[in-house]
Amino acid sequence: MNLYEVAEEIGRRLSRIFLKDEQGKRPVHGAARKFQEDPHWRDYLLFYEYFHGDTGAGVGASHQTGWSGAIARLIHLFASLDAQKILEQKKDQSAGGMAQPESKR
Repeated sequence: MNLYEVAEEIGRRLSRIFLKDEQGKRPVHGAARKFQEDPHWRDYLLFYEYFHGDTGAGVGASHQTGWSGAIARLIHLFASLDAQKILEQKKDQSAGGMAQPESKR
C-alpha cells in the first residue's frame, strides 16, 4: 500500500463517522435522536473533541473543532483528486519545476 492509499484509507475511515450509513444514521450523532431524526437538526454536523472508539459517536465538547474540523477538508480532497493527478504534480515538482495549473498543461 503506497502513501496515497494509506492517506485515502484514513480519510475514508474518518469521514465515515460523519456520513450517513445504510439506515440514514450518522455515527457521530450516536443515540441522540434529535440529531439523527429531527429534520431541523439531522443534516448539521458537530465536530467533537474526540469520538467513541467502537461506535464513532461524538464525545466531549462539540465546540472543540480543532483536528476533527479537518475531516471536511479530507472529504473534499479525496472527492476532487485521484492518485494519478497527485503523481503528475509530484513528477513536475521533482523535475525542478513548479506544478502548473491544468490549463497550462
